[in-house]
Amino acid sequence: MPLTHIDEEGRARMVDVSAKPATARTAVASAQVRMSEATLDAIRKRRTTKGDPLETARLAGIMASKRTADLIPLCHTLPIHHADVQVTLVDEGVSITATVTTEAKTGVEMEALVAASVAALTVYDMCKALDKGIVLTDIRLESKTGGKSGDYKRPPDQA
Repeated sequence: MPLTHIDEEGRARMVDVSAKPATARTAVASAQVRMSEATLDAIRKRRTTKGDPLETARLAGIMASKRTADLIPLCHTLPIHHADVQVTLVDEGVSITATVTTEAKTGVEMEALVAASVAALTVYDMCKALDKGIVLTDIRLESKTGGKSGDYKRPPDQA
């Protein structure tokens, strides 16, 4: 299968989607933030020095989804119809799920991945004074719908 972002001479290029029809598209991405029990406890008790890391991360992820084309050089600028970022405390740290929806000629996988990534980075930023050993992990696409390539759902054995 040829690489769509490379021209005949090997140069990077933006894919021309002008002839494609706009379709409804949704993508879901996730990320995990692992941290110490003491940092988790500080978040639970609302004792982090910069404020609420979970709500700040949620908003940062939503904002980031709308700026993806500014960050990833060959991404198309898309009209984001809906972006939702769920940030949840779990036993090992924080679990993040980002969902992005549009009606466009290309998918929103990158927007969902950027949302999850920036939300995870924001948790790190908000908690780094308490824990320099925080680890961001498992940033990945969970599912996508719409478009020529069809739907995708991460298989359970890749969970």
